[in-house]
Amino acid sequence: MSFKIPNRVGFAAALFGAMVTASSAFAQAAAAAGPTINKGDNAWMLTSTVLVLLMTIPGLALFYGGLVRGKNMLSVLTHVFYCVCVVTLIWVLYGYSLAFTGGSTPFVGGFSKAFLAGVTTDSIGGTFTVGAGISELVFICFQMTFAAITPALIVGAFAERMKFSAVALFIPLWVTFVYFPMAHMVWYWAGPDAIDTAVKALAAATDDAAKKTAQEALDVVLADAGQIFSWGAIDFAGGTVVHINAGIAGLVGCIMVGKRTGYGKDIIAPHSLVMTMIGASLLWVGWFGFNAGSNLEATGTAALAMTNSFVATAGAALSWMFAEWIVKGKPSLLGALSGAVAGLVAVTPAAGFSGPMGAIVLGLVVGVVCLFFCSVVKHMFGYDDTLDVFGVHCVGGIIGAIGTGILVSPSLGGTGIFDYTIGKVAEYDMVTQVIAQAKAVGLTLAWSGIGSAILYFIVNMVVGLRAAPDKEREGLDITDHGERAYNM
Repeated sequence: MSFKIPNRVGFAAALFGAMVTASSAFAQAAAAAGPTINKGDNAWMLTSTVLVLLMTIPGLALFYGGLVRGKNMLSVLTHVFYCVCVVTLIWVLYGYSLAFTGGSTPFVGGFSKAFLAGVTTDSIGGTFTVGAGISELVFICFQMTFAAITPALIVGAFAERMKFSAVALFIPLWVTFVYFPMAHMVWYWAGPDAIDTAVKALAAATDDAAKKTAQEALDVVLADAGQIFSWGAIDFAGGTVVHINAGIAGLVGCIMVGKRTGYGKDIIAPHSLVMTMIGASLLWVGWFGFNAGSNLEATGTAALAMTNSFVATAGAALSWMFAEWIVKGKPSLLGALSGAVAGLVAVTPAAGFSGPMGAIVLGLVVGVVCLFFCSVVKHMFGYDDTLDVFGVHCVGGIIGAIGTGILVSPSLGGTGIFDYTIGKVAEYDMVTQVIAQAKAVGLTLAWSGIGSAILYFIVNMVVGLRAAPDKEREGLDITDHGERAYNM
């Protein structure tokens, strides 16, 4: 039996070769014979975890904060900081368990790791190399930072008008019912160590009965995966789980909350593009932890992800800026910064799969397409996505997710897809892979879009979504938090 397992399908996947307690005795035995900790990989993952936190606070907070009016600067900072704090606690209580343990369905995990049950300083998780491991606690913290930044992205869509009590209730609900299941569906699998053990057992079987038993054990290991993973979709660092997931939730939110008072009539300009520049730069720096860290190992693939995170970002920044220059007559700093973020978004799922030249093309394409959505499409439909969460993250994520299915092709300079059952890169079928990528995008849009709409409705019934018009005009800094970002 040959079963294609995507090579390095997101930072989450490899952990489970050693950690997940499967239902069968064979899988448990495979886990017991798991990897040992590689100190170099462990050190790299410690560094990557801190870099991803840097992306969110202060990176994303300053990027978003500079784009709103001065009277709402502190409000946005509070929303982002709150997301980090509340999701951090939820993650260790039950989020990690729901995302990365086996459950009764391929859509969400169980509670066997709730409250970090069984996790110690000696707990080991696998990487993408059989036998090489990292500390489970490091992996938990790394995943925690991803869980924290994803809902923080959403708040930019309804900034300047959603009251803090609504944000405070919505974020815990959203990560519980939308993010954790998505992370499970995309990244959860048994891991290379379990597959390697099962394959070796099958090869060692000498009679029909033993071969049947070993094949059944291998089938159990291969079937122990999230729904989207089982389709063969690949996502190196979160194009679906983070960006499409947050982007569509943002679009639904900004529509349900409604437009800002004065939108389309008053001048609503960013109060500090200097802050935005600082924030965007910190995002780019932190994104190396996001993408290169998702390799889980300090190997050549991490270097590839780093390279792609440089070139795709630069390409997208320039394509957005020059396209805007042609259309509007002037190249703007905001355009270049927005393009850079769009490039980072698009290369996220492709970072460890695409070759550098493919990543440049991806960046050039996404810069122009996201500009079109953030200007023409947004104006055409009239929705008030304050900080273009949908236009950059959802659209950029879709381009990246579909593009990954193309650029992973070895004929285009990609890495191909490693098959752990045969121990080498498998024959590549672009049509099949792109279809799998499209299915992943479709399920993400549906799961997050519908799920988020239900959660917004519940929050509106409980505490209300929107600040009163007079409070919105005065600014959420004072009316929600009783303080100002600036006292001059």
